[in-house]
Amino acid sequence: MTIDTTVQSGEAPAEGAMETRGIEPVPENERHGHPMQLFWVWFAANISILGLPLGATLVAVQKLTFWQCVIVALLGSVGSFAIVGVVSISGRRGGAPGLTLSRAVFGVRGNAGPTLVSLLSRLGWETVNTTTAAFALLSLCAILFGTDTAAKDTPVLTIGCIAVFVVCTLIVSGLGHRVLVAVQRWATWIFGALNIVVAASLVATVDWHAVGAASPAPVGAMIAGIGTIAAGTGIGWANASADMSRYQAPAVRAGALVASAAAGAGIPLVLLISLGSLLSAGDPTLAEAGDPVAAIRGMLPAWAAVPYLIAAFGGLLLSNHLSVYSAGLTTLTLGLRVKRVYAVIVDVVVTTVGAIYFMLVADSFYDPFITFISLLAVPITAWVGVFVIDMLHRTDYDAAWLMDMGRASGYWYRGGVEPRALAAWAVAIIAGYQFTTAGTGDDVWFTGFFAESWPGRNGMGWLITFAVAAGLYALLGGARRVAEQQRRSRSGGLGDRPQGGTA
Repeated sequence: MTIDTTVQSGEAPAEGAMETRGIEPVPENERHGHPMQLFWVWFAANISILGLPLGATLVAVQKLTFWQCVIVALLGSVGSFAIVGVVSISGRRGGAPGLTLSRAVFGVRGNAGPTLVSLLSRLGWETVNTTTAAFALLSLCAILFGTDTAAKDTPVLTIGCIAVFVVCTLIVSGLGHRVLVAVQRWATWIFGALNIVVAASLVATVDWHAVGAASPAPVGAMIAGIGTIAAGTGIGWANASADMSRYQAPAVRAGALVASAAAGAGIPLVLLISLGSLLSAGDPTLAEAGDPVAAIRGMLPAWAAVPYLIAAFGGLLLSNHLSVYSAGLTTLTLGLRVKRVYAVIVDVVVTTVGAIYFMLVADSFYDPFITFISLLAVPITAWVGVFVIDMLHRTDYDAAWLMDMGRASGYWYRGGVEPRALAAWAVAIIAGYQFTTAGTGDDVWFTGFFAESWPGRNGMGWLITFAVAAGLYALLGGARRVAEQQRRSRSGGLGDRPQGGTA
């Protein structure tokens, strides 16, 4: 028997103490969480200024009116985070991080592919957060101390701004779940209030004549907008949702978990995306900006610049807390044999190097990097499709099997791989990319074979990916073996566990 040694046993941490648990399932008697905690976690993770450029894109690219943008923001953000809430039910059932529970679906070895994709996505968004927050601090320093806002002209100051953000992230993410939940809740009130002040100032700059004169876009453009918002918000968080819900009490209702994610993230996202669309109605600057922090600051009166930059920094920090915490758990699931807090440090080092490169070396950052992250949304959506179908038939997860990486594990299947799940995931990725165009204008990285079809033009590649993954996994019979697998798990009979065969 080969036990995953990337875990650390221990009691649940006292309030304010460092979390010592790794990826091993949390015992039921140590799960005392409630859905309102998750509401604040998801609310805090989505009050960053990155919602404003998303709204601006709906107007500048999809040509939507304000009210169409509100509808698209509601369906795209609330709908995609409802999926996040559905996946978080698995965390309550199994008490383990999402990608650790995924071993039950893909096999202890076959799960490496989805885990690697998830880690790349988390590191990508953390690099976006770190770079954007460092730009915000550079602008703040320019106001307070008269320094230059150009990163390449002030390399020492730039690295210092990156370091400040990284240290603030590391303090909370390294300490773990309880500290993170507490910080996210109280910081939401502080930075949320600053965002209200900034939003009131931005509303004063809106070209209301242009807003009222806009002509409605066709339904296809709205569908494409929903896909854009879903891919840029909830889809990227789906595989991290169980990381937070693993401490939820077993008695918590599934509907409450779904509602906490959908409402917690949906409220700030709908407001920010709608505001972004208002700002862009008469001025496309925000949608075209390489540095959205500077673009939004340019729209504000001088007195509002400082609270805006503080709010921008704080919102990005709250999002990064959750992302780095999840990335640390994902790194452990991938097989790095260190304590959780050290895995967090490793992830932060990678994103720090990435931020330094994009701010001091590369000629551009946002467009190519967001394109790269958008490409990762396809395999993540494929994972969600397979995982959700498995959840429909699975009521619990065997803790010992999840941590056993050897042949004795009931999640060994064939050579450590569940072929039906992995095949459905791979085929869905190929299908999804055929309806995808990665990049814009002259900087197109990839164009799928059906990218110019109606689903491709309207951004439905992610939806096709989900349907193919879920449908193929069900057709291959992957879900039907779950009941038998759970029966053997409850019986505790090692002799019944597969030794290289199918479950």
